[in-house]
Amino acid sequence: MLAEKIYYYEGNQDFTIERFSNKLIKMIKEIRCKKKKKGIVFFCIGSDRSTGDSLGPLIGYKLSQLLHLDTQKGKEEFQGITVIGTLEEPIHAMNLEKYIQIVNCLYEDHVVIAIDASVGSPEHVGYITLGKGPLKPGLGVSKNLASVGDIFITGIVGDCGSYEPFMLQSIRLSVVMQMADCISKGIYFVGKLWKISDRY
Repeated sequence: MLAEKIYYYEGNQDFTIERFSNKLIKMIKEIRCKKKKKGIVFFCIGSDRSTGDSLGPLIGYKLSQLLHLDTQKGKEEFQGITVIGTLEEPIHAMNLEKYIQIVNCLYEDHVVIAIDASVGSPEHVGYITLGKGPLKPGLGVSKNLASVGDIFITGIVGDCGSYEPFMLQSIRLSVVMQMADCISKGIYFVGKLWKISDRY
């Protein structure tokens, strides 16, 4: 990942949704103003076949559910937001390039926020990161995949010092789910702030 600065948030009961959401909104505003972007795409990467790699699809699923519920209630906070990558249609190593092409073609005027699981230092396992710049998926498991996004959000699910082949499969689902809940709620709160921030 290439970023100006990476912000870390504990993905547990001490997670502050407002702090995370305000920082994310500020980044979106800056990029929309600088690059003349209109909408937002949440590009959720990962596989539902591996617990440690399921963070992106879980967030995509949760966001789709939240957006659908708000659509049913007739709310407008989430107009202009698209979610790509869910449990039903995950974005993974085999189809990543195809979905990047889709985004480049159909959503070139959108801010792209890439979301994925990652590995890090042992003391940061369970933390959520947020930063400007493209996400480089697969680095932690030695895969050379295309970078994507204007902003990235990751959940650190494992220790980068562990190169066990089945490391991602051995991650506890509770760790991944807790971070997925925090990130989804933080993004949902962005929608709540949308109306009172002159739609960015």
